[in-house]
Amino acid sequence: MLKLHIGCGPRHIPGWAHIDLQPAPHVDHIISAGHLSETFGKDSVDIIYASHILEHFHRDAIPRVLDDWHSVLSPGGVLRLAVPDFQAIAEAYCKGIPLSDFMGLLYGGQDHPLNFHHVAFDTESLSTLLLHAGFVDIKPWDWRKTEHRDIDDFSQAYLPHMDKDNGRLMSLNLQACKVALTPRVLEAASTCPCPCPFSKVGL
Repeated sequence: MLKLHIGCGPRHIPGWAHIDLQPAPHVDHIISAGHLSETFGKDSVDIIYASHILEHFHRDAIPRVLDDWHSVLSPGGVLRLAVPDFQAIAEAYCKGIPLSDFMGLLYGGQDHPLNFHHVAFDTESLSTLLLHAGFVDIKPWDWRKTEHRDIDDFSQAYLPHMDKDNGRLMSLNLQACKVALTPRVLEAASTCPCPCPFSKVGL
């Protein structure tokens, strides 16, 4: 099973292939997370985990990036995303949390040229982008129930900081699947005239 941890930074998940533009001992491929298809074949990856990386792409590039990730996923493969949750940020701000607490979530760390955010997401906007890229079965995922639950990354970002029992999760964690090529899906894809997930099965 090929599992990609893209935009991994310093975090290492045992058993996964790690991708980042910054070299590190655990990084297997120093490539852009937005061009996976240049390194990995079509339908070759079982799961992609992308924690707080999608917002680093310019907003006009997001559809192309999601198309690229969709392409390399195998039928039935999973894209597990985490991005800053704009709705959670807005609600927390309206409850009196100072703006300074959200600067990193909204705009990135800005400590090097790649660490800037260019787009914000809520559940509706991210789900719409995933649907347009051909993904299905879009739903939240719980970091506590993953094999990387002990890796403290931004999918576990809470306010107050590190209060994972009583705080508010500031990360929007959604996962989606690539359509599995069952006989029923193949039949539907051959007759479906509309721009829907069936049009992404590669026929």
